[in-house]
Amino acid sequence: MAGFRTHITVSSFCGIAYGGVAVQPLGFSTEAGLLAAGVTAVGGMLPDLDSDSGVPVREMFGLAAVLVPLLLVRRLMHAGMSTEGVLAALLFAYAFIRYGVANVFKKFTVHRGMYHSIPAMLISGLCVYLAYHSPDRSIRVLLACGVMIGFLSHLLLDEIYSVDWRGAKPKLKASAGSAFKFGSSSLFATAMCYAILGGLLYLAYLDLKASGADVGF
Repeated sequence: MAGFRTHITVSSFCGIAYGGVAVQPLGFSTEAGLLAAGVTAVGGMLPDLDSDSGVPVREMFGLAAVLVPLLLVRRLMHAGMSTEGVLAALLFAYAFIRYGVANVFKKFTVHRGMYHSIPAMLISGLCVYLAYHSPDRSIRVLLACGVMIGFLSHLLLDEIYSVDWRGAKPKLKASAGSAFKFGSSSLFATAMCYAILGGLLYLAYLDLKASGADVGF
């Protein structure tokens, strides 16, 4: 399995490349490209949230507790909340993610479980898409794709490192196939993952429908 530092390095390079492509030739602003690069780099670290090691988990939930509220700022302002209300919501979101979600995640996930999967990658992209509010939908799609690219780089690295390349013939380790997957041995965990994915897809559909109605579609 690839180490935490390796995942950070690879996802950061992916972020730089993705942000550059977003600006040229795709034509996004430099600011959007930098933001896309950042979320791509963070996406490569997200699967380590289910790690058995304490340090990556603490670091990642600390980062998530800051990043997620920041993504929500524009959506909260668009909802008409006062400055004080937005600040209060951000503080609550930070505490909820840093302590509440972190404890629930630790209790109900296992390393290389359903959080290391393709459905989890789609969930991460949908969460970013729904959290970030922008009148330009293409920016939301850009950020969602960025976090999924980073997430995917993590899964691919784990699979590459699950092959023992020593010797004349490569051998698969016991961890092979445990990251790049669509289901797990736990029916409950798999069902919950797909239920969350289905719910987020429905919310994205409602968001798309509402936006379409606003512009007269």
